[in-house]
Amino acid sequence: MILDATFWATIALFVFIGVVLYLKVPSMITKALDGRIKDIETELAEAERLRAEAKALLEDYQRRREEAEKEAEGIVAAAREDAFRLTAEAGTALETLIARRTKAVEEKIAQAEAQAVAEVRARSADLAVEAARVLLQKQMTTQGDALVERAIKDVGERLN
Repeated sequence: MILDATFWATIALFVFIGVVLYLKVPSMITKALDGRIKDIETELAEAERLRAEAKALLEDYQRRREEAEKEAEGIVAAAREDAFRLTAEAGTALETLIARRTKAVEEKIAQAEAQAVAEVRARSADLAVEAARVLLQKQMTTQGDALVERAIKDVGERLN
């Protein structure tokens, strides 16, 4: 019994291997695997290029961020200096304004005092003149005749 199942399985195996070799299946598999390896190598190279590009972009963004932070610090420092300068200038301007207004008020007060003193003096002079008039009028009424005679007498003595 040469023709048993093992024999036919072995023949079928050889026929299968022969067909596979005749159709060049191993070279097709090799080509397919080589193509796939080449695709994977290309994808790896692309991934490496993208990784390097991403790293360069990250470094660029970090550099830009650092520059922006330095610029922001400079702007803040300049703004702080401007604020201090403006505060000092405003303080100086306020002091100057206060000094000017104080001087103007003091001048108005001095002018008002001088005007009040002048008015008091004028009123005092008016009162003194009025008092002298009243006094002279009283004296003239009470001693008027005697004074006129005495004045005439004095004038006469001087003429002589």
